[in-house]
Amino acid sequence: MRHEITCPLALLDSSGSLTEPGWARSLLWDYRRAAVQASPLRIKEWDYYCVSNGRMALALTVADNGYMGLGSASLLSLEGEHPWEITKSPMTVLPLGRTGLPETSAQGVTSLTGRGFRLLFRAEKDQRLLAFHMENFRGGETLWGEIRLTEAPKDSIVIATPFEKPRHFYYNQKINCLRAEGSVSLGDETWRFDPTDAFAVLDWGRGVWTYHNTWYWSSASGALDGVPFGFNLGCGFGDTSAATENALFYGGRLHKLEEVDFGIPQKDGKPDFLSPWHFTSSDGRFTAEFLPILDRAACTDFQLLKSDQHQVFGRFTGECILDDGTVLSFRDFPGFAEQVENKW
Repeated sequence: MRHEITCPLALLDSSGSLTEPGWARSLLWDYRRAAVQASPLRIKEWDYYCVSNGRMALALTVADNGYMGLGSASLLSLEGEHPWEITKSPMTVLPLGRTGLPETSAQGVTSLTGRGFRLLFRAEKDQRLLAFHMENFRGGETLWGEIRLTEAPKDSIVIATPFEKPRHFYYNQKINCLRAEGSVSLGDETWRFDPTDAFAVLDWGRGVWTYHNTWYWSSASGALDGVPFGFNLGCGFGDTSAATENALFYGGRLHKLEEVDFGIPQKDGKPDFLSPWHFTSSDGRFTAEFLPILDRAACTDFQLLKSDQHQVFGRFTGECILDDGTVLSFRDFPGFAEQVENKW
């Protein structure tokens, strides 16, 4: 279980170091950008949402990474013999925090507007609104729509972990199993998300990272026999001696896992992202086979700055064990798993 935080506290001390690394079930650490002891070029803040019903998926990002800002939208079709995805990610130069991302995930407005696009995320007490408009998303067609997220679970997974380099840290919350309702339109086509089978995950992050890093992340949200169920898995990023982000969610409650191995298959010495993956946890409480459908791959390489991303969407089949010993089995459960290498 490592170190669970149960009471509110400041995220950073007067030197800009984490006051107490660990994990929590809610956003207990108080983040203040003004307390970060780093150049504005190095501070990274982002809000990422992924909405899916297993047939279609929509991913939206607003990020302020100091030296560059990003507003991104991805639309994915996961059905049939020819799955497809479209991503458009307009960038801004040297936002240096002026994007104004909120210091908490619980409330506030995250927005980014540029030439031909607008992204807006509004968090209120009982719901979240995702509104988006992006011109020339496919040819001359505009992507637009609104999604409302409700029924936030009682528990999320939150971690605050350091890097070896002083005053570098990773503060992150994942909220799984948000019910989603709304629509997304592209040209004359419209896809609807119904809260009976559409769920979302929020990846909310703030931090100062080292220059070169690789992380692995997997997430799934849905329902088993009508009960909200999902999981969040991650590894490879920062000093995880005090906490990992590995967790199950069932009926709104978190069940903590230990280390998880992603079991990415290899071919000719390189990752074979579209072959089956095999996930196992060190505590024996999670095992799953992941059958990929689509690799949303993107690589930007400016030598000194690089981002090589493989976000693979597919379906999980396996079983897991809750804290009380209950065994849950899941089959063809929609989700994604990714490997991302960054030099930034």
